[in-house]
Amino acid sequence: MKCIIEKLEGIVLTLFEKLVQGKEKISLIGLGYVGMPIAVAFSKKLQVIGFDVNEEKIEIYKSGVDPTKEMGDEEIKKCTVEFTADEKKLQQAKFHIVAVPTPVKADHTPDLSPVERASRVLGRNLSKGSIVVYESTVYPGVTEEVCIPILEKMSGLKCGIDFKIGYSPERINPGDKVHRLETITKIVSGMDQETLDEIANIYQLVVEVGVYKAESIKVAEAAKVIENSQRDINIAFMNELSIIFNKMGIDTKSVLEAAGTKWNFLNFRPGLVGGHCIGVDPYYLTYKAEQLGYHSQIILSGRRINDDMGKYVAENLVKSLIKKDKNVKSAQVVILGFTFKENCPDTRNTKVIDIVNELREYGIIPKIVDPQADADEAQKLYGIQFQDIATIQNMDAVILAVAHKEFEALTVDKINSFYKDDVKIILDIKGLLERKEYEKAGYTYWRL
Repeated sequence: MKCIIEKLEGIVLTLFEKLVQGKEKISLIGLGYVGMPIAVAFSKKLQVIGFDVNEEKIEIYKSGVDPTKEMGDEEIKKCTVEFTADEKKLQQAKFHIVAVPTPVKADHTPDLSPVERASRVLGRNLSKGSIVVYESTVYPGVTEEVCIPILEKMSGLKCGIDFKIGYSPERINPGDKVHRLETITKIVSGMDQETLDEIANIYQLVVEVGVYKAESIKVAEAAKVIENSQRDINIAFMNELSIIFNKMGIDTKSVLEAAGTKWNFLNFRPGLVGGHCIGVDPYYLTYKAEQLGYHSQIILSGRRINDDMGKYVAENLVKSLIKKDKNVKSAQVVILGFTFKENCPDTRNTKVIDIVNELREYGIIPKIVDPQADADEAQKLYGIQFQDIATIQNMDAVILAVAHKEFEALTVDKINSFYKDDVKIILDIKGLLERKEYEKAGYTYWRL
């Protein structure tokens, strides 16, 4: 099959043209924080089938509710996506986008099982003349070496003859209302020039700022995995500086503000590095490197620093309690924020759990408040139950872990009400509060 075309009344139509004319449909496989916004965006231009194996999630979307808070309930209610958990519906589509998670296992090796399962489901329902585009973050080679064989085996079709393949890494930033699918340059790639052009044309329907055509699928895969690896390394450097400056008795935030007056100083800040991108993607790259006989030095060093920051925070809380003659084992502590980032309900791979687990080692069972988090998800993944902030009182220490908008509005008087006496310890992980204001109010204040 030299190209994916159809002859109708003497007119040759590309797949792009058939999609625009409503003669074919597009499918989105995986309706999470990445897949759902893509499905909604395309539904404004094309006929879209939104598939997810989670039947409960599908019913929620059908009811017009957006559990991810990425698009909002109104967008879900008015969109024309055909939400389904019936995999056979995929047979009605010719352009397929796979956007499922790619986490890591406990030993930090890639867990490709979600993308493999998605490939098997799609393969069972793949028809001739289709294009399949993967968006899941992977190490270079996965699309061609792992996904294609599964699609071929399950479908009985031959890639390059019966269907074509491409890769377009997701760049959606959960919780970010500025950098959206439409406003972020989209990297696209295809197994050949014809496929690349088709994929580019289709994505340009929804990406207002345009696309960048990568020269190969492996280049596109590599570009994605290094984007977050670069951020991870830079944040690790900031975290290491924070450790050093704390030992020196210097406020790290003040140092960074001073250094930031230089035009080419990079504006990174120390913090907990979790989520399903920055805290995960570097392991995909180092895993592939080790397969090729190279043991990463910089990338893994950065990962070790960032992975240890939860423990570091907990240790500093314990030190503060001891300095104030507080009984560590019976200390009452509340953690404000549990999600992996601010103003987002996603708790997957949150590093706040590392603080919780480390405090438990000292006999401290912290209360946790998070008005933004998905409570059901936190219960299922971590066994965590959230408290209402109105019930928080008689605390010995407060850890402000996530900069949710609700916490930005907290005043000194409100935070005062959380404590049981005049000895007030606060750990402001995100540097959200004015340090001098709280120290003047008698607080033992600490931040990264």
